[in-house]
Amino acid sequence: QVQLVESGGGLAQAGGSLRLSCAASGRTFSGFNMGWFRQAPGKEREFVATISWSGGRTDYADSVLGRFTISRDIAKNTVYLQMNRLVPEDTAVYYCAADENGYYFSRIRYDYEYWGQGTQVTVSS
Repeated sequence: QVQLVESGGGLAQAGGSLRLSCAASGRTFSGFNMGWFRQAPGKEREFVATISWSGGRTDYADSVLGRFTISRDIAKNTVYLQMNRLVPEDTAVYYCAADENGYYFSRIRYDYEYWGQGTQVTVSS
């Protein structure tokens, strides 16, 4: 089975940085798009970024463009989210997700079949 395990969340101050990791297993991910979503208290889960596993093409939400970078290490079966210049509005549970129908990029959570357990990111002002 596909398993996604996030790590790297924690506390950061505004202006600081964190790097999230998502260890992926259970499948060869060629053709997949790997995504990051986040959910703040009282809000819907929202798209953050996605990357095509094979080609490394990326897409970002406007709210994080220029501050966050998604990447993957194929040899390590791991996807990363480097978060820089954090602001309190980035506080959320961050989820790694996998879309096996990776022909198109999607920003819609329903298109992602597999999900990790989430990791908390808290940014203080």
